[in-house]
Amino acid sequence: MNVIELLKAALYGLVEGITEWLPVSSTGHMLLLNQFVKLSVSKDFWDMFLVVIQLGAILAVCVMFFGQLNPWSRKKSTAERKGTWRLWGQIIVACLPAAVIGVPLDDWMEAHLGSPFVIAAALIVYGIAFIAIETHREHKAEQIAIERSFSPRPQHFKPNSQPVAQSKAALADVDARVQSIGELGWGTAIGIGIFQVLSMVPGTSRSGSTIIGGLLLGCSRAVAAEFTFYLAIPVMVGASGLRLVKFFLKGNAFTGTELAILGVGCLVAFVVSILVIRFLMGFIKKHDFKPFGWYRIALGVVVIAYFLVAYHII
Repeated sequence: MNVIELLKAALYGLVEGITEWLPVSSTGHMLLLNQFVKLSVSKDFWDMFLVVIQLGAILAVCVMFFGQLNPWSRKKSTAERKGTWRLWGQIIVACLPAAVIGVPLDDWMEAHLGSPFVIAAALIVYGIAFIAIETHREHKAEQIAIERSFSPRPQHFKPNSQPVAQSKAALADVDARVQSIGELGWGTAIGIGIFQVLSMVPGTSRSGSTIIGGLLLGCSRAVAAEFTFYLAIPVMVGASGLRLVKFFLKGNAFTGTELAILGVGCLVAFVVSILVIRFLMGFIKKHDFKPFGWYRIALGVVVIAYFLVAYHII
């Protein structure tokens, strides 16, 4: 057993666990990491590993949100179980666009859109999108707050307490149309699913695409992020199954070392994902997604500069 390869696998699991749930593109980071830290494996195994390692991250979602996603829970009332089945219906429907478009184009995307410059461009474009969307939401919320402050109040109105000061980020979320998963409509769910199709381009980020879609369609940050986690379950399980089938259809079989590499990568991704999901859900209660936008732009610029030098273009 090659210890160095297992340490490399753990590093890939760490990167996967961090970047899968933050809107910064896990696939983009994994492809970039491969430029500097390469696993000593076959190309077929690498192509499969890049996708199947996501199963570790998915297991973290299943564990953390098991109560919310379990329609058979005895702790839930009949209405709550019905709501859970409705949520699963929305998840499946929202995944259909990615399945219909993604499966036929999977090989083409892999062959033509995996270059560092495509990844960098997607990082920058979506970084700008996050900043622009959050800035627009803040301006809109501030305008609403100003209008309300000048609106006449009934004579009998007596505030129960002093108004609580809110950050611009929190203020922008107050007037979001969808404040909880239970308020999510079918049209909004399908709309988010359509945005998910954009994540087929490496560097775009699946979570980034769906979160942007959720924000544009009137969801609060918490709802957009939570529904993104749920959408990942069928999408990633399906994508991983497809890659495994392709791997075995080519006549491949796991060696002991390869199986260990995949296991270590998935295990580390699982543990790190739990920590990152908890961090993100706490972070967005008081902050917006602008820091991730600025990070994406900075990383994209660095990537372009590095590969221009590496390819002797400058």
